[in-house]
Amino acid sequence: MSMQQQLQEYRTCVEQALEEYVIQSADDRLKEAMRYSLLSPGKRLRGSLCLAACEMAGGTREEALPFAAAIEMIHAYSLIHDDLPAMDNDTLRRGLPTNHVVYGESMAILAGDGLLTEAFRAMSGSGNPNALKALAEVAACSGARGMVGGQAMDTSLEGTAPDKETVLRIHQGKTAALIRASVLSGMICAGADEEQLKKGAEYADHLGIAFQIVDDLLDITGDEAQLGKHAGKDAQEGKLTWVAAVGEKQARIDAGMHTDRAVQALESFGNRAEFLQGLAIYILSRVK
Repeated sequence: MSMQQQLQEYRTCVEQALEEYVIQSADDRLKEAMRYSLLSPGKRLRGSLCLAACEMAGGTREEALPFAAAIEMIHAYSLIHDDLPAMDNDTLRRGLPTNHVVYGESMAILAGDGLLTEAFRAMSGSGNPNALKALAEVAACSGARGMVGGQAMDTSLEGTAPDKETVLRIHQGKTAALIRASVLSGMICAGADEEQLKKGAEYADHLGIAFQIVDDLLDITGDEAQLGKHAGKDAQEGKLTWVAAVGEKQARIDAGMHTDRAVQALESFGNRAEFLQGLAIYILSRVK
């Protein structure tokens, strides 16, 4: 099976879990708004990473599936809030009108809040003997020390002069942290030991940085049909991107370097790491 075929298989598995997940809500419109963003077309990269990492560490995808679904809920909530007028003020996401455009700002905020809370309900009810440790990892990577903290830096430093160290810290938070949560939670569900988790974290951190650099490059070279969102906004709004810090040529070199390090980090897993290594190379290919 090719890497693309296996990715589609993981994606289908995650999609089915999200479709079947029962959102408990006292308000029908809130439930509709939550499902609108959660089920909108997406790559399901983070959920797929979770399942693949669990299998690489010797587990089964079923053991990690509640966490894969939960991480997709967290990702969806972050996109809803990121698109709000008070943040990036985007009107297009995954080729569709953003949540606040369809449901209004108040309901969009509540939909994001609801998805974040549902994610922790899904993880806590997984029944996996390692669920608490995996949940703690997801919480750490999603909150003020991780994704939210990176997003706060991105927002507060908008319009300032970019430098590599600052941009790296932003990318480590707003993008790499949730990818780290995906990989490590999957491995923890499989009972991975500390040395294995160290290698998984190294892979995830480099993959996350490479992914964000590629995203920065696509913002200036891609089109809306390819991206599913408005292109060119980073430069217009003075975002601190890797391209702004080092230039397009060096950004491409750096994306390749982080991809190579991600691949190398998993060498000790042998053939079991083939999918995750291939996925890193595939992500880089989007700008080659």
